[in-house]
Amino acid sequence: MADKQAAREVSLAVRRLLQAGRGMQAVLARKLSLRVTDVQALDHVVSSPEPIGPGELGHRLGITSASATVLADRLAAAGHLARHADPADRRRVHLEATDHAREDIRAALGPLLAEMEAITDRLKPEHVPVVLSFLDEVAAAMRAYDRR
Repeated sequence: MADKQAAREVSLAVRRLLQAGRGMQAVLARKLSLRVTDVQALDHVVSSPEPIGPGELGHRLGITSASATVLADRLAAAGHLARHADPADRRRVHLEATDHAREDIRAALGPLLAEMEAITDRLKPEHVPVVLSFLDEVAAAMRAYDRR
């Protein structure tokens, strides 16, 4: 059990990580000639376990459905997103990142991902489950924040 000082230090480290993540998104946006919101949108589309449409994307980004539709239109016009009709409801649309977008993102993030892999390689094998559990719990707490 961590004491209050340790909890504060961990909280500050998580805050620094979040700030670095926002900075990394800005750099990635510049490298891809996109807006930060576009990068965030692509991240949601790529990482979602289930297909999402413009409405859900807007909810996740904290923007209106209309704004999310404009954003999706812009990304589709740039060749980063494709739209597919929902097989269960042809009125609904699913968004999918194109292979072109995935390749551009992978290339732009390559050096960062290699560095993260090197950092992970330095962890003792028995620490990996602890780190993963901690990060998953912090992420869950952050997702639950809007329900409080």
